[in-house]
Amino acid sequence: MTYGQRLSLFIMIDSCIVLSAIFISSFLVNANIYVFTFPLIMSSLAILFSHHFFSVQFKLYKKAWEYASIGELLIIIKVVSYSILFAVIVQQALIQEIHFRLLAVTWLLHMLLIGGSRFVWRFYRDSIINKQENKKRTLIVGAGSAGTMVARQLFKNKEVDLLPVAFIDDNIKKHHLDILGIPVIGGVGKIESVVKELDIENIIISIPSLSKKELNIIFQECAKTKAKTKILPMLEDLVTGKVSVNQFRDVQVEDLLGRDPVEMDIDSISDYITNKVVLVTGAGGSIGSEISRQISKFNPRKLILLGHGENSIYSIEMELKVNFRDTEIEFITEIADLQDAKKMMSVMSTYNPDVVYHAAAHKHVPLMERNPEEAVKNNVIGTMNIAKAASWHNVETFVMISTDKAVNPTSVMGATKKLAEMIIQDMDKQSNTKFVAVRFGNVLGSRGSVIPLFKKQIEKGGPVTVTHPDMVRYFMTIPEASRLVIQAGALAKGGEIFVLDMGEPVKIVDLAKNLIKLSGNSIEEIGLEFTGMRPGEKLFEELLKADEIHDQQVYPKIYIGKTAELFVEEIEEIISIYSNLDKETLREKLVNLANNKILSQPRQIMSISG
Repeated sequence: MTYGQRLSLFIMIDSCIVLSAIFISSFLVNANIYVFTFPLIMSSLAILFSHHFFSVQFKLYKKAWEYASIGELLIIIKVVSYSILFAVIVQQALIQEIHFRLLAVTWLLHMLLIGGSRFVWRFYRDSIINKQENKKRTLIVGAGSAGTMVARQLFKNKEVDLLPVAFIDDNIKKHHLDILGIPVIGGVGKIESVVKELDIENIIISIPSLSKKELNIIFQECAKTKAKTKILPMLEDLVTGKVSVNQFRDVQVEDLLGRDPVEMDIDSISDYITNKVVLVTGAGGSIGSEISRQISKFNPRKLILLGHGENSIYSIEMELKVNFRDTEIEFITEIADLQDAKKMMSVMSTYNPDVVYHAAAHKHVPLMERNPEEAVKNNVIGTMNIAKAASWHNVETFVMISTDKAVNPTSVMGATKKLAEMIIQDMDKQSNTKFVAVRFGNVLGSRGSVIPLFKKQIEKGGPVTVTHPDMVRYFMTIPEASRLVIQAGALAKGGEIFVLDMGEPVKIVDLAKNLIKLSGNSIEEIGLEFTGMRPGEKLFEELLKADEIHDQQVYPKIYIGKTAELFVEEIEEIISIYSNLDKETLREKLVNLANNKILSQPRQIMSISG
C-alpha cells in the first residue's frame, strides 16, 4: 500500500470514528435529542475538521502502528483533546452555550475508538500474523532497553524463528514483572533452572554495556545448559546500521577472554605518527600486521613494512593499499633479514624513519628450545642490529615488543626476549633515540597460539590437548596489544618497559572447555587430554618481577617496570661464541644470564655443524 492510499484509508476511517463518537455520545447523554440539530452538526464538523488538522500537525497518520507504544498513545491523547477543545470554542462562539456532558462523553468514545483502531492492528500482528508454532523458545538475558528492543523485534519479524518466552535480569525490581507480556523470572543464577523448566532452545545475551568479566560470568551459566547462546551485535554496528538488532552473533572466545579495551590518547599518538615515516619490523606477523593497520589510521607520510617472509608482507601491503586507498600514505615493503646488519643500516639510511616498531621475533617456546641458536640470531642479534641502525640514523622513538615470558624466564624464547630488553635499555643510555619495550601476555588468535590449535582439534573431532590442568596464562586481543604498543610510543621518555594490566589470568583448561562449548559440542563428545608440560613451559607467567614493580599507572591500565641490572658485556660474549656451543650449553647460558646468574664452569664447547 502506497503512502497516499494509506493516508486516504486513515482519513476515511477516522472520519467515520469521529462522527460515530459524537452522535453516539448525543444519544447516550440525551436519548430524546434530535440528531440533526444545528449545535450538533456544528460540533461534529468542528471536531472532524480539527481532528484531521491536529493529526497532520502531530504526524499521527505517519506512525507505523505495528510498533505503537506509549509515544503514539500520547499523540492520540493530544489530537483528541485539542479536537474537543476546538469544539468548545466553536460552541461558545456560535451558540453561546457549551455542552460539557456531550463533549466529555465524545472525548471518551473518540479516545477509545481512535486508540483501539490503531492498537488492534498491532495486537493482530503480534497474536495472529506472527504466531508460529515452530519458533524456537528463547530466553533473553537483560530486560533493559536493549533486551526490550530485541523482544519487540523478534515478535515483529516473521522471518526470525525465535520466540521470546522469558527475561533474565539481575535487577530485583524487575523480577516477577511482565515486559511486553514476557515475564522477568529472576537473575543470572537462575539461567540453568529456567532453561530446563521452560524448555529453552536459544539464549540471547542483550546487555551492550557488559564488561568482559560480566559477560564471562553469564556465559559460564549459559554453558551449563544445552541451549545455543548468542549475543547482541556491537552497539556501534547497530547505530551505524551495519547490522540490525535481530542479527545476533555467536559468542566468541575473544568476548570472554579479551579485556575491556584501553582507550588511546589520540592527540598524543597523532603528534608522533601523523605525517611521519614509520617502520614496522615483522610487519607480516599477527602483531606487526595489526600495528600496521592501526598506524595507518593516523596517516603517516610513509609506512615501511619490513619482514622476512615475502608472502605475508605482500598480503598486508595489498590489504593496506586497498583499505587506505583514499589517503596519501606511501606503503613500502622491504624483504630483509634482521641478522643482516648491513641491510638494516641500508634500510634506515634510505627511509630515515621517525618511529620504529620492532615486532619481528621467534616466539614459539618448544621450537626455540630445540633451536636456541636461531632464537639468538633473530631475537638477540636481530634486535641489536635494528636498534643500532635506528640509533645511528637518529630515529626519534624505537618500540620493541616483548613478552611476559621474559620475566624469570625458564625457556630459550623468554630468555632471548629478556636479553633483547637489556639491549634496548642499554641503547637508550647511549643514544638520542628513545628506546622502550612493551611487555604483554598471550595474544588471542596469533599465529602459533593455543586457540587456533584448539579450534583445529575440535574441527577434527578431538580430543583437545592441554599440557597441565593447572596451567594459567594472561590473554589479550591482537588489536589491544597493538594499541598498547602504539600508545607506549607516545608515552615514551626512554628506557621504560611498559606493562599492561592484563587482569586475571585464565586457566588453559577452562579456555579449552569454553571453545568446545562455543563450537556447539559437549566436552564428552570432543574430549580433553592432558599431555604434560613441554620443555621451557611454566605453570603461570608473570608480567613483572618483584623488584621491577612500580605501583603507579602512567596511563589507564599501563604500568612501567623498573630498570633491572643489565649484562651487555655478557650478552656480547654469548653472541661471539653461541655458534660453537652445543644446544644444551647455549640454552643454559641464555636462561642463567636472563635470570642474572652467570655459569662459573661452562660446558664443553663444540660446533653445531660437527
